[in-house]
Amino acid sequence: MTLLITVIAAVICTVIWYVCEKARKLKISTLCFMYWSASLMWLVDAVVEYLEAGAEFFAPAASDMLNDGFLGLSAATLGMVIWVITVIVKDPNGTVKAAFAKRK
Repeated sequence: MTLLITVIAAVICTVIWYVCEKARKLKISTLCFMYWSASLMWLVDAVVEYLEAGAEFFAPAASDMLNDGFLGLSAATLGMVIWVITVIVKDPNGTVKAAFAKRK
């Protein structure tokens, strides 16, 4: 489930990065790299788990699937939070700088 969630997030981010010029300016590629690397990590984890468990790998318990789903959503959310903080710190459009200048 974690693999599925992160792959879907990675594909969505990649499509947005490819289609939208404004997304490239906002460094969505950082988010793409985070999601694709998490997908690769969970792919390796799934392969190793399959080699250890065999056919039982394809029949997980409902509680295991629920836990994996929450873990995948948490990872996707954490990646988004890290990206938002990165965008705020880098401030590619100068929005934060303009807000502080207006305040003074």
